[in-house]
Amino acid sequence: MLRQVLCRPGGRAGMDVFQKVEKIGEGTYGVVYKARNKQTGQLVALKKIRLDSETEGVPSTAIREISLLKELKHPNIVRLLDVVHSEKKLYLVFEFLSQDLKKYMDSAASTELPLHLVKSYLSQLLQGVNFCHSHRVIHRDLKPQNLLINELGAIKLADFGLARAFGVPLRTYTHEVVTLWYRAPEILLGCKFYSTAVDVWSIGCIFAEMVTRRALFPGDSEIDQLFRIFRTLGTPSEATWPGVTQLPDYKGSFPKWTRKSIEEIVPSLDPEGKDLLMVMLSPTPGHAGAFLPVKGMGVQLLPSSPSSGPIPKVPSAAAALAIFP
Repeated sequence: MLRQVLCRPGGRAGMDVFQKVEKIGEGTYGVVYKARNKQTGQLVALKKIRLDSETEGVPSTAIREISLLKELKHPNIVRLLDVVHSEKKLYLVFEFLSQDLKKYMDSAASTELPLHLVKSYLSQLLQGVNFCHSHRVIHRDLKPQNLLINELGAIKLADFGLARAFGVPLRTYTHEVVTLWYRAPEILLGCKFYSTAVDVWSIGCIFAEMVTRRALFPGDSEIDQLFRIFRTLGTPSEATWPGVTQLPDYKGSFPKWTRKSIEEIVPSLDPEGKDLLMVMLSPTPGHAGAFLPVKGMGVQLLPSSPSSGPIPKVPSAAAALAIFP
């Protein structure tokens, strides 16, 4: 199984074919370099995986990412081009995209992203996530840093190290997933039988952040994160979220906040966008998990100039509530 996952497709040359240009990122599991294929001139991203120095074992996150990305081929999912594995090193070779959404939002000159670009990015993200879910994969770590963009206006899901395949019935999962600011309330409340709704929640948070250029729920601890959500969306009850009081970390002593108006959350968003955002941030996880983008909602690649091209239409909440197969 391990050999099947790690084998290099196509018998391509090893690392000597790549010339590292610069280090572009570093995380718990390795370092990412911008590199160039010396034979073709193609730019790639090299993800060097740290191997266990004692056992020389490949981290389970790397095996998971490789196996999933070999199956998930979609225009809005970053392409895994190659895997180079030796006794002491493991490199994943990805298509190169110039930056992530977080860096773009931090560096953009205007206070708001052009609305047509927000809609285009949202449309593409929903299609990428829908493709994952239709192939029974939950990403579980959607955040602006894991969304890669290029100069053509494309946006792609990346970093599948925490992703999980799911079946029916849903398996029990750890709740220590998803960067805190984008973590769904059911995970924060200790639910271990969550599903696709956790990705939909994360995209809702990212959607609001693209519109306002501020993180929607920037908590600094799990309880602070929960209370920020409750202050905005209201403290859940059995009436608004059946079963919530049975979750492991629910407390009857939680402060009772009432829901804010959507106008206070995203005042500049149009009515359809506000309607859609509230569906994605539904207090009932199963409701949000039923969300799918409208069939046939095309991906439109738009440059970052606000004056260019027609605006992709954001679906209404009613149209978005397709039933997950």
